[in-house]
Amino acid sequence: MKIGKIIVTTGMLFLTSFNPLSYATENTVKDPLIGFNRIMLDFNERIDITILKPIATLYNKIIPKPLNQGINNFFNNIHNLPNIANDLLQLHIAQAANDSWRLLINTTIGVGGLFDIAERINLPLYTNDFGLTLARWGYQDSSYIVWPFWGPSTIRDGIGGTVDYFAFSIYPRVNPDRARYELYALGVVDRRAQLLQLQPMLEEAILDKYSFMRHVYMQGRASQIENNLHLGYDGRSTIPAEPYELSAEIGEEATQN
Repeated sequence: MKIGKIIVTTGMLFLTSFNPLSYATENTVKDPLIGFNRIMLDFNERIDITILKPIATLYNKIIPKPLNQGINNFFNNIHNLPNIANDLLQLHIAQAANDSWRLLINTTIGVGGLFDIAERINLPLYTNDFGLTLARWGYQDSSYIVWPFWGPSTIRDGIGGTVDYFAFSIYPRVNPDRARYELYALGVVDRRAQLLQLQPMLEEAILDKYSFMRHVYMQGRASQIENNLHLGYDGRSTIPAEPYELSAEIGEEATQN
């Protein structure tokens, strides 16, 4: 599953089907930190507008499209490490095998993950994380929070992201420190660059950005948790790639309105 395809498809659904008024009066989300969260949303947007978005825009202009896709494939590939760890922690053995084969094939035949050979042989990209592991073993109800620099999340997913980074990801094993930070920064720019096509749609359609972002994130994660609970029954994940990508969830919300 390619993020670019997700952006184009869901963006079109978003423009034709999304009704932002349905989110303005939403009051079912557990959000006791709403004052802090609104401040953090504004802070993150300022950082994005002044730093991250201009860098991502320049990145898309100077990086050839094949190389741009290759870099995105590379980061999808190294994310298989936390995927596999969480597959095993959740006892999803079939999915762990799928993700392990993806990692092996794309790292070798795919030249370090630059080419997604595994998808061409019916080993699709899915993602997993420790937040979903916590949810599988009982920690499902968690308060919404907007983390500085990170964005929409929950307390549970904040814990999960920390565990994924330090325990399962490749980043703490990259030395020297400068190389680690540069690799992580490139991943951030790559993810932001993949979302640039969706930016005008969001800016034009959203009346209450805070309520929209909260609803999309919470409903998207609720869907992922539900799918993950039933993963073992059919042996194939229905958890889409890049669960934290806003674009991947907009399509689901748009088709419901």
